[in-house]
Amino acid sequence: MNQFTWQGRNARGQLVSGRVEAEDPDRVADQLMKLDITPISIDTAPARVERMSGLRQRLGLDKPGLNDLLLFSRQMFTLSKAGVPLIQGLKNVAGSTRNATLAQAIERVVEALESGRGLAVGLALSPAVFPPMYVSIIRVGESSGALDKAFQQMADYLELEREFRARMKAALRYPIMVIIAMAVAVAIIMVWVVPVFAGFFAAQEAVLPLPTRIIMATSEFAVSWWWLILIAVAAGLIAFRRWIRTDSGRYLWDRTKLRLPAIGNILFQGTMARFARSFAMTYRSGVPLVQGLTLVSKAVENEYVGQAVADMRTGIERGESVSRTAHATGLFTPLVLQMISVGEETGEVDQMLQETAEFYEREVDYDLRNLSAAIEPILLVFLAVMVLILALGVFLPMWDLGSAALG
Repeated sequence: MNQFTWQGRNARGQLVSGRVEAEDPDRVADQLMKLDITPISIDTAPARVERMSGLRQRLGLDKPGLNDLLLFSRQMFTLSKAGVPLIQGLKNVAGSTRNATLAQAIERVVEALESGRGLAVGLALSPAVFPPMYVSIIRVGESSGALDKAFQQMADYLELEREFRARMKAALRYPIMVIIAMAVAVAIIMVWVVPVFAGFFAAQEAVLPLPTRIIMATSEFAVSWWWLILIAVAAGLIAFRRWIRTDSGRYLWDRTKLRLPAIGNILFQGTMARFARSFAMTYRSGVPLVQGLTLVSKAVENEYVGQAVADMRTGIERGESVSRTAHATGLFTPLVLQMISVGEETGEVDQMLQETAEFYEREVDYDLRNLSAAIEPILLVFLAVMVLILALGVFLPMWDLGSAALG
């Protein structure tokens, strides 16, 4: 098999491109025509690209992201709804995807289907690409004969998840940039500005107060041992990353994040929205309740909340209701508990959870729009303290020297 890059126009006349593995250009053209793409050019992929792709895979940089999985779900929904044979559709999707790791995972799915195994079994062969929730939803759709609806559900869910993550990143970008800028400003003052004042005070043989001596000593240490500070910061970051990868570390960090000032409540509301949305989807799809809660405990992407969901699963295994087990965790808000209780009484748990997710998403949007206003007082207090320390430690001795000279 050879790798080819191609360009063509789809049914709407839009210019599209991609790469595909085939025996010759004619086979590539056949695959494109089956996807209603008119080929314009088909060229052999450079060997250097293949080497770079292999290197990225070995370094773990080519792992499919949310966008890749979303595009795959949309493509499979379209092909399944159109009645394209599953194996043929998967081969076409594997040929059009630009992510080598995802293409290999799809090829493993094709091999599983050709050997007589099911689609969900083939997806489960690549857990790093297809998460357990994805596999379970597809398994339910496969067994019920509604595979196209299963792919549509996953596409809708991933679309909402992508939008939520984008909003969170946009909101956190401002405070992170401000904190970084302030840290850089302090470093510049300590490394370049304070030494100038230190030389001036030394030349005047002035008697310096304690705050000034502390600042001068800190600046001298930063200038002399800057490389050691960088190593310590890097080592601290590496140690922190390793710590949060442990079970206890991840649990404590996830719990701490929900209690941070300003952003902790936003993260908590976002986690509640993710819990309600993922629970509603698994419930609506027909996934068994105990298995669904297991999947939801991983989908919330917070070990602290995930443990509470796992505790719910344990209570349900004992025969208790969903609302009772949720109340026993002591984590969920009265709104979530009330909506689950109403859903159980009316037989519309999935609908109630969906409305809960939409409510929390609106709350998150509102809080994100006001996040800068909540963070600005904290940043201003920090900035005022820093200016006060510099004023007392650096400029006060200069004022004393000026007063002595005038006297």
